[in-house]
Amino acid sequence: MLEKTRLTPNMIRFVMGGADLEGFESPAPDDHIKLVFPVAGEEKPVMREYTPRAYDAAAQTLVLDFAVHDAGPATQWAIDANVGDTLTIAGPRGSAVLSPVFDWYLLIGDETALPAMGRWVEEMAAGTQVITLGLVTDAAEEQQFTSKAALDARWLHRPDATDAAPVLDAVAAIDLPAGRGFIWMAAEAKVARALRDHFQHDRQHPLTDMKAAGYWTQGQADTSDKAM
Repeated sequence: MLEKTRLTPNMIRFVMGGADLEGFESPAPDDHIKLVFPVAGEEKPVMREYTPRAYDAAAQTLVLDFAVHDAGPATQWAIDANVGDTLTIAGPRGSAVLSPVFDWYLLIGDETALPAMGRWVEEMAAGTQVITLGLVTDAAEEQQFTSKAALDARWLHRPDATDAAPVLDAVAAIDLPAGRGFIWMAAEAKVARALRDHFQHDRQHPLTDMKAAGYWTQGQADTSDKAM
């Protein structure tokens, strides 16, 4: 590890580097890699999925953002880690790269999805029309994204990350731009599913032009549903 920075009270950023990153590739902003964490007293390590926040092939540096929540092997590693520590990485197994056929984008995500959201916005071409809705606990957890895109960044403060009601109220107030748009939603599984149903049934947005992913499931460790 080359750097450790606390972006917000509950988000820690790591810059990993070294020759072992030679050949690493991550073409899609919502790629996932497996991080391997040893657990004291256990024969097998624990693996968790994280988004490559940024990768510089020339510098051989990989940026990873950790949302610090309920204590677990990944959260504990993030809290305790120091510059010089190492981390085992596997993947990504596959990438879903969108064709540039959309007139606008709407990206909705909670704390676990902010790395993908931030990377997506920052990699967009100049002038791309994009609306983001970040779902966080309070103003201290908001992040600033630097982008050449035409970015309309919005934030919703909600204390309960598993309650879809305030999120649905917030998205109902968003006027979708004209033309063909892509909607990306990533949050707790029930919230992501409720968002998908809202856009499919209430807004008549085609399923082919959206992606909903449950990045985590309440009460279940290392459980996700990325193929809703």
